[in-house]
Amino acid sequence: MSSNWKEVYSDKIHDAESALSFLGNGRRIFIGSGAAEPQSLVRALVANTSVHDAEIVHILTLGTAPYAGPELSKRFRHNAFFIGTNVRDSIGRGDADYTPIFLSEIPRLFRKKHMLIDVALIQVSEPDEHGYCSYGVATDIVKSAAEAARVVIAEVNSNAPRALGDSFIHVDNITRMVPCDDPLLEAK
Repeated sequence: MSSNWKEVYSDKIHDAESALSFLGNGRRIFIGSGAAEPQSLVRALVANTSVHDAEIVHILTLGTAPYAGPELSKRFRHNAFFIGTNVRDSIGRGDADYTPIFLSEIPRLFRKKHMLIDVALIQVSEPDEHGYCSYGVATDIVKSAAEAARVVIAEVNSNAPRALGDSFIHVDNITRMVPCDDPLLEAK
């Protein structure tokens, strides 16, 4: 990992809109899980009208899932590994897909490239003194998706906790970083 990670970090800072400005058509986009769904990145993705024919994949997300709305079904095809309340209607209408799979099998799906991830939109904690960010409240499949993705865009949330264990990603392995201080999502 780079010894000058602070310079690398500052070069990677963007606002959410510019972080996603390079996205084009036909991308498979992974969205981080549960309480660590990167809300500013999701809003910027939906607002980016140059993105079409994108497939959104994830397990449970707690946000509003605007990409699953019927008005955006021509731009985004949603593929859930878990059907939460925020995407149930779109799957019921046939505007989205459900891929039944054991949670434990999803990391292998990404690592073996059976499902290629073009872009991973994730949330992480602020970097520590060595340049490592924690996946915080959602290491689950987020870690394997970030490791397999061609591009990783991370929302660096000052409210994201540092989880210990095998739950870190270095600044060098993140393509673009978007600082935020949004409260963590909660199940209702």
